[in-house]
Parts: sequence; C-alpha cells; structure tokens
Amino acid sequence: MARFGNALTTGADLVNAAERAVLGALEQVDGAADLVCFFVCGADPEEVTLAGKRVMALAGGATTLGCSSTGVIGGGRGVEGQGSVSVWCAGLPGVEITPFRLDTVIEGDHLAVVGMREPGPDDRAAILLTNPYEFPTQAFVRESTVALNGLPLVGGMADGMRGEESVRLFCEGDVAEHGAIGILLGGANVLGTVVSQGCRPVGPAMTVTKSEGNLILELAGVNAYDKLEELVEELSDEDRELAGHGLHLGIAMDEYADHHGQGDFLIRSVVGADPELGGLTVGDMVDVGQTVRFQVRDAGTADEDLARRLADFGAEHAVGAGLLFSCNGRGAALFPHADHDVLAVHRVLGVEAVAGFFAAGEIGPVGGVNHVHGFTACLLAFA
Repeated sequence: MARFGNALTTGADLVNAAERAVLGALEQVDGAADLVCFFVCGADPEEVTLAGKRVMALAGGATTLGCSSTGVIGGGRGVEGQGSVSVWCAGLPGVEITPFRLDTVIEGDHLAVVGMREPGPDDRAAILLTNPYEFPTQAFVRESTVALNGLPLVGGMADGMRGEESVRLFCEGDVAEHGAIGILLGGANVLGTVVSQGCRPVGPAMTVTKSEGNLILELAGVNAYDKLEELVEELSDEDRELAGHGLHLGIAMDEYADHHGQGDFLIRSVVGADPELGGLTVGDMVDVGQTVRFQVRDAGTADEDLARRLADFGAEHAVGAGLLFSCNGRGAALFPHADHDVLAVHRVLGVEAVAGFFAAGEIGPVGGVNHVHGFTACLLAFA
C-alpha cells in the first residue's frame, strides 16, 4: 500500500473540486492517512472557506493543515490564478504530529506571539503557514532558531485572490483569518529540507565596513553606491540587464569559509539606492564585518540551483514524498510554465507525491538558521 497520495483538481465549483481532490488523494493510500495538507485557490473567499471545510470533513481521523493561496501545486503541475485545490496525504507510522496555532497579544509596548508548542526530543521539523498581512512572520521566524533549539521551520505565507481579506488558514477542522498555524513533526521518516534561492553571484565578495541596520554605507572601505556603480559597469550585457530587473545581495552564512560561491549566501533584495547618501538599502539587517556579494537571478540559474540542491539531498536520502512551497514570483512569472519546480522534484528525486502552493514568502532554513525568503523553492522531504 502506498503511504503517500496527492491530487490537484480545478473547476468553477470549488467545493466539488475540493471533494474530488481529497477523495482522490485518500484513495491512493486506501484512506489510511495520518496527515492531510491542502491548499485552495479561488476568487471568492467564502467559497475558499467552504472548500477547506469540505477537505477537513472528509479527511477522517487525519490531522489536517492548509491555507488559501493564489496558486497551488500537486499532481505533477502548478496552477495559478484559477479555482483549484491541491491535497496531499500521508500515512506516517512512527511520526508524532502535533498541531499548533499562533496568535499575537500586546505585552507592554510590543507584540508577543503565543501558542507555540515546545519541541520534543524527537521533533525533526515544523510546518508553518502564516497570514502575512498581520502576523509578524519575519520577526517570529528570525527568533525561532534559538527559541526552538534549532528546529527547522518550513512553509510559507498564505495569500488569496483578493489579498488581505481573502486569507484563510485551516487546521484540525477550524478556520482562521489571522495568526499562524502549523504542526511539529517528530520521527525518522521526516528527512529534512531543501532550500533553493536560485541566484548566482556577480562581482567579488566584499566586507561591509559601514552600515546602519539594513542600510549599507560602505563596502570594502568604499562608498557603497559607488561600489555598486563600479560593479554594474563591469558586468556583461546579459548580467547588467538582469541586475536592472532586480539586483540582490548575498550575505555569507559562514564568515570563516575560504571561498564564498553560489549557494553560500542568504539572498536578500536590494530595495533602494541613494546616490546622495551613498547607501544601499537591503531587505535585512547587515552588520559591519559581514561578507556580502551581489547576486542576479534568471530562469536558467534558478533551474540549475534547484536541480543541484535536490540532487545533493537525494544522494544522501531515499525520498518518498515532499511538500513544496514555491514563491509566487516563480511559476510562470519566471519559468516557461508554472509546473517547473514540482517537475524538477519529480525528475531529480523520482517521487510523485509532491504538493504545495505558491506562497507570498517562503520559510526555510539556510545555514542552519530559519529565514523568510522570496523567489525561493522550499521542500520538506519525507521517507
């Protein structure tokens, strides 16, 4: 008997699509599922709610977790911007599954997150789905590595076709429009994560010599804006065009490495440049002394990076299934078709039971530290 199943259905009747998807996925495991994860895309938030409830009602005694999205992944394809439901189910003998729901409360002059379960000694990873419009995802994930004793988080920020008003989170029969939900997973069948940021470095590695928060003022002792102009002038025509569409900065994860090449960096966007101040604004905090390197992204680089990281993981693990969280800026916006990431997982790892959604921000560990990403594919693999 197969231990994993997945199905993706489309249709104007979202509740009917949800029913067909969950029954199709459960049929592949003869109804013996311990965990059902599902993702719903639809124009009407209330129909999305009803579809999610229908999946949970038909899941039997399985733990259920899911969310709304602007696109779903499953059945060997990706579907964006139309009514669709993806359901993934797993029989996980020996795996402990502990659901949780997170909310925020005001404590003094700041928000505190409540509801997180303390990881047990056997916990291997946690899936986290959040409402990015009001839950402090960045701050929570940033603190989670220490707070959760190094436990990897993987997942994504939910969204909906109507933005903030259409976000729905589904967990254990309940529907939430705010906060975050997730599950702790403990047991040897939880193999680990693959995170592909899909960038390649351009120009040399440099040391940050002056910065204030997320504003870089000097690189290698030189005005940061001037350093960037110097770099762009030296790029090939192809890379200069890519930089013009969106330049990124890689922050080295290991300061003590002899060489910092592709894959050795946490990728963050360069979100602003001020020629008068001479500074570059980056989508994360950067400290003096850190090593950084500019990065560009295109479909070819993203394809190669994902394939290489999957192959490296597959060389060490026999993967049976996976949950895939891909950026909503990937899919057909980056590749020739929306199926790219899921087909890459099928091709490289040889597994069919892969499902997930196109997220508004992906969650996964890089260098042993949990981060929120953009333009990334994050996979949680199961044996």
